[in-house]
Amino acid sequence: MRALVPIGVLRTPFRSMADCPRNGRAIDPAPECVAEVHPEYRPGLSSLEGFSHLILLYWMETTESPPVMFVPPFDSQPRGVFATRAPARPNPIALSVVAYDGMDEPGRLRVRYLDCLDGTTLLDIKPYLPTTDAEPGASMGWLARP
Repeated sequence: MRALVPIGVLRTPFRSMADCPRNGRAIDPAPECVAEVHPEYRPGLSSLEGFSHLILLYWMETTESPPVMFVPPFDSQPRGVFATRAPARPNPIALSVVAYDGMDEPGRLRVRYLDCLDGTTLLDIKPYLPTTDAEPGASMGWLARP
């Protein structure tokens, strides 16, 4: 297996886990954040202009190893970690669909709707494609409350 290679750092206003929203869409208006891409990966940003949203993958360094079953803070039943969006994961890889507001200088992407600590390691960037990434008929499992 290949090792993960950081491609940059995420800059957010969140300095502690208590500051972080449960998800990036929980704060209105969403604060502007920055994805700083390391110089050697900046050529890979070519042709991003025109995309309104991006998928960012990042490493949640400060989370603890989770139990495989736990009671979510807004529920009363134990749930499996893979049936939740909890930040504590066996491999703390996180994903956010963010609004992309362009680059303010080379390698600095202005984004909104992040839910991670300032200084979080950026692993990858992908364009969000509504034709591929959206599933309007998707069901929400145990989260679909009557």
